[in-house]
Amino acid sequence: MHDSIVGERLGVPSVGVMTTEFISAAQLMSRVLGAEDFPFVVIDHPFSSATPEQLSERAQQTVSDAFKILTGK
Repeated sequence: MHDSIVGERLGVPSVGVMTTEFISAAQLMSRVLGAEDFPFVVIDHPFSSATPEQLSERAQQTVSDAFKILTGK
């Protein structure tokens, strides 16, 4: 979250990606950095045990969600 928020502040379109295990940490970091409503993509945790098919599905969904955040569409 830190890098995404700083990137945005520097004019670089950015989006954070967190697993479900770290949602509260991402929200806390956003609040600490004064960007409480900074959007981020959430993916299922854990992903290290996911099958290749599951990883592909998650990756496609993550890209789609990130695109929506970055473009507002």
